[in-house]
Amino acid sequence: MNNIFCGMKKLSLVDFEKKLSCVLFVSGCNFKCPFCHNSSLMKVIDDNIEFEEIKSYLVSRKKMLDAVVISGGEPTLRKELPFVIKEIKQLGYLIKLDTNGTNPVMLKKLIDEKLIDYVAMDIKADFVNYPLVAGIKQNIYLEKVKESINILKSSNIDYEFRTTLVLEYHTLDVIESMKELIDGAPKLFLQKFVLRDSCLDQSLHEVPFDVANKYKEILEQNIKEVRLRGY
Repeated sequence: MNNIFCGMKKLSLVDFEKKLSCVLFVSGCNFKCPFCHNSSLMKVIDDNIEFEEIKSYLVSRKKMLDAVVISGGEPTLRKELPFVIKEIKQLGYLIKLDTNGTNPVMLKKLIDEKLIDYVAMDIKADFVNYPLVAGIKQNIYLEKVKESINILKSSNIDYEFRTTLVLEYHTLDVIESMKELIDGAPKLFLQKFVLRDSCLDQSLHEVPFDVANKYKEILEQNIKEVRLRGY
């Protein structure tokens, strides 16, 4: 029942800022972002890691690790997620959740029950271009994404928004619209796109540093802290 994980990075220095973490991957996603580095996790993978094996590793590393990062895929699609996190929390670990924000009901449940300590939510683009950038055919998830944005803004949990900048998608107009979408947010990371073999679209390009820095300055008009990541 609790075998929802299909991969594990035993040690990460970068997935949870200032924390030594273990990253657990959940397969299955409702987006098909053309620039995704984890495109192999878009479909549900049956060959899951036994949860007891994961717990055994976490118990053995309690003096070394600070946190567990749950990533994907999209973890909030799994109904078992709260039960799994609860068992990990009982081992004494901080929990960071990576999410695309399409399941606000699950997100609120995890926050209300104090099962997560940090959230990193992707903001793909402005809402006009969201379907294109997320690789979906229609705007079926946009209201849910908006609801998740509001849940995070009104909560006491520590969180960040993050956007992977892709030259073909993130124009000046898109950035100006995004500024309104997440107005008042405390933290946004603009991530450098790196073309990898796992990306669905091999014709995409990174946004140059000078352009990314200009976007940073624009977004800082509405967002408390905007940082470039990977540049």
